[in-house]
Amino acid sequence: MTDIRREIRFLLNGDEVALADVRPDETLLDFLRLRRSLRGSKEGCAEGDCGACTVLVGRVSNGELIYEGVNACIRFVGSLDGCHVVTIEHLKRPDGSLHPVQQAMVDFHGSQCGFCTPGFVMSLYALWMRSPEPSDREIETALQGNLCRCTGYEAIMRAARSVSSYGQVTEDALARERDEIRARLAAMHDGKRVEIGEGNDRLVVPASVDDLAEVLADEPTATIVAGSTDVGLWVTKFMRDIAPVIFTGGLEELQRIDEAHGSITIGAGVSYTAARNFLARRVSALGLLIDRIGGDQVRNMGTIGGNIANGSPIGDTPPPLIALGATLTLRKGAERRTLPLEHFFIDYGKQDRQPGEFVEAVHVPIPPPEAHFAAYKITKRRDEDITAVLGAFHLHVADGKVSSVRIALGGMAATPKRARAVEAALLGRPWNAETVEAALPAFDEDFQPISDMRASATYRMLAAKNLLRRFLAETRDTGKPFTVKRYEEA
Repeated sequence: MTDIRREIRFLLNGDEVALADVRPDETLLDFLRLRRSLRGSKEGCAEGDCGACTVLVGRVSNGELIYEGVNACIRFVGSLDGCHVVTIEHLKRPDGSLHPVQQAMVDFHGSQCGFCTPGFVMSLYALWMRSPEPSDREIETALQGNLCRCTGYEAIMRAARSVSSYGQVTEDALARERDEIRARLAAMHDGKRVEIGEGNDRLVVPASVDDLAEVLADEPTATIVAGSTDVGLWVTKFMRDIAPVIFTGGLEELQRIDEAHGSITIGAGVSYTAARNFLARRVSALGLLIDRIGGDQVRNMGTIGGNIANGSPIGDTPPPLIALGATLTLRKGAERRTLPLEHFFIDYGKQDRQPGEFVEAVHVPIPPPEAHFAAYKITKRRDEDITAVLGAFHLHVADGKVSSVRIALGGMAATPKRARAVEAALLGRPWNAETVEAALPAFDEDFQPISDMRASATYRMLAAKNLLRRFLAETRDTGKPFTVKRYEEA
């Protein structure tokens, strides 16, 4: 029987916090503003889009203390056990002077109305700590999840480029106190399960993956929360009751990513940020795709396993993973089973996951060098937007002919889905424009997309067909220009 603790413990700025009265759906932003009167973090969108609520959360991973920007509006207090929360108020220096990031924002006029400014400061603070002399691309990526309606961003870009002229990272408080903070956080990890509340109004933080399996055996209908980038909106936008809740974000056993025998194994708790560079070195298209998932805060919180388990038809990772032939390991108690990822998705909102079963890992075959692989995300705006259509293409060509092909799309059906009729129309035929054009009608056999706020059915179908044309253009030098059909021509 696992020992149980009845309180959440974490550091808030410089103070130790122990809470025995935490609701399962209490957000970090509400806790900061309502319970601690730390009102520098603002609520703008309450869905993780605008970044006005950005704070840093430090956690120990593989012995290293890592600070990342997160959206406090959709981060739950129950997920913070053993973490260090840093808010804008903590940047004030003992002598009352501004932090280098704040002073740069002042001097370069990076703030006008000021509502979004604390979030920008915290995002730039996280960037400065990991990259003191950032490139423009690094700055733009770090600020994808921060929206400003006043300044036009260029003043903020200038401030970001200049922060190190106001001070050195090594002199910063979080750098000087790192060993002390790491030791304080380590002392909080006592190996106990956390349980707070009773009955359905209950939250649990398992002590280990084995403990998670045990908890789910007793609470098979509980809501599992890893990054809360989707579940957070269930609470803030849909007012759903999510209790009882099991928080898994602190389980390091689920945060491992390994490579062996030509396959990558990604633990269900691996965040987009943690996976990005590892995947990009093996499958470059996956790294580029992750760069377009949410903003930095969402990528720091959201997990690949959660994106799969959620089962959304517009989830960004399932189509490319299906195209690569990924498999999924699910666990219930001590029993495990593995199935092809494409078979996990049964229907809208329905996955092949039994009560008490959870996603433990996904296994992704690494394509050989001669293979062609691409993933294309279609959205209304390039950055920080939800997918309308996502197409993934995995192709092998031998002697000029298609020897194998896997095509998967999101946003085209009730689930992420293979384009099997299209694949059959391409297989064994020359990889050229004639073959592709002849295969396009097969999309109508595979998919009957819907119209919604993100795209019409007509647009989705034409976009999917054009993505196959684009994939051909990028993988075969035809020696002549290739024309992509336009929406107006449909």
